[in-house]
Amino acid sequence: MTTLREPSTDEHVRPRAPRTADATTLIALFVVLQFGLPATLVLDHLPMALRASTIVALGLGVLWFCTQMTTTLGAAKGSNPVRTAVFVYACVVLAVYGKSSFTYLDGDERASGDHAMVIVLSMICLALAICDGVRSRERIGFLLRVMVVGACWVSFVGIVQYLFLFDITGYLQLPGMQFGERYDLVLVREGLPRVSGTTQHPIEFGVFSAMMLPLALHVAFTETRGRRWRGAWWGCVALIATGLMFSASRSAILALACTGIVLSFGWTARRRLWTVAAGLVFLVFIKLISPGLLGALVSLFRNAGNDDSVRYRTHDYDTAREAISANPLLGRGIGTWYSPKRVVFDNQYLLTLVDSGIIGLAAVLGMVFAAMYCVRRVVVLSRVSPAPVGTTSRDRDLALSLGASLAAILPTYATFDFAAFSTVNSLMYLVVGVSGALLRVVATEVAGDPVDEHAVG
Repeated sequence: MTTLREPSTDEHVRPRAPRTADATTLIALFVVLQFGLPATLVLDHLPMALRASTIVALGLGVLWFCTQMTTTLGAAKGSNPVRTAVFVYACVVLAVYGKSSFTYLDGDERASGDHAMVIVLSMICLALAICDGVRSRERIGFLLRVMVVGACWVSFVGIVQYLFLFDITGYLQLPGMQFGERYDLVLVREGLPRVSGTTQHPIEFGVFSAMMLPLALHVAFTETRGRRWRGAWWGCVALIATGLMFSASRSAILALACTGIVLSFGWTARRRLWTVAAGLVFLVFIKLISPGLLGALVSLFRNAGNDDSVRYRTHDYDTAREAISANPLLGRGIGTWYSPKRVVFDNQYLLTLVDSGIIGLAAVLGMVFAAMYCVRRVVVLSRVSPAPVGTTSRDRDLALSLGASLAAILPTYATFDFAAFSTVNSLMYLVVGVSGALLRVVATEVAGDPVDEHAVG
């Protein structure tokens, strides 16, 4: 019989080794800069307008490339659906850029295309760094918490804009940075303010909040460190939900409905009932602090057929058809069709077809569907994972939340030019990367291999 041994005094007091910075730390820095600073704040003294977060993402790409050259830095290697889909997309992007380089473009269009290519490259680097560099549940959880706190800040700024008609983003300028093109971050619809937080537009703010809400709910539901922490995370959920409502956006409500449908399929009946009750209390709260908001949101859908913004989204189909038919496979070049020179397509599907053709659109959607496959695979593998039961249930809950966030992308791609807005676009790549990273962790355990909890890659 095995006897239990009391831990020695040394074992009681042995300090835990401090964690060194790793890839997840740099990704968290990207999140802080991307979510925390105004979307129009760019770095000084650069030949093109780039955000600080973009530089960090490009640096992550350099780090990812270096870690692929060695076996000692802990970076993951080998096939993964997200990694493969991102690689295919990168190849398509290069093909689109090469094709546009051999055709005539006006100087301003070529400059816009070069700028767009840098942004796209930085997002590819971000997704790869997350997929291959975030190596454990602990680090995935840390990154999610940073994302939720960052989304709370975005919502806090939006709530201040809505309640006090005061924009604090003008006071967030840091040394070495300047504001690029400024937009009105507080608009008016149905006599009520529409706010943007630190994003560029209320539509972006609303869709961003809808995509973050399932992740915030996951963090709140799975918090195990006591009531104080659990209460703090539920406060984050409330802030993000309030910001979503204050965006006064149809796209946000559409995205919220998609996330709700996905979550309802995976949640227990008890959780669904609890959420419905909490939602009703939340609506009463919104009614109290902004009496006309709910009525305005209802009228957006009731009068959609007579809404100028809806008619504007459909008036440019003939123009889009002509531009797509001119370059159907690889498009005319990413970023070369831009306003105010060209008519704006408030539809990312159309804009992607114009910019990068049918192949480019298939590659973009391929990343989203690859991430969806990853989270579905996590649900299947977690049933046979040797990890503790509590861990596998959290895996399934996180996979469901990631799937809900991904589901919000598909309909809202049709309601505004999604990729033109850096905060919500970067969130898409963050979610895609985390989906791939989660599958790596779970698949590694099922295969019986040790998970590197302290990888630096």
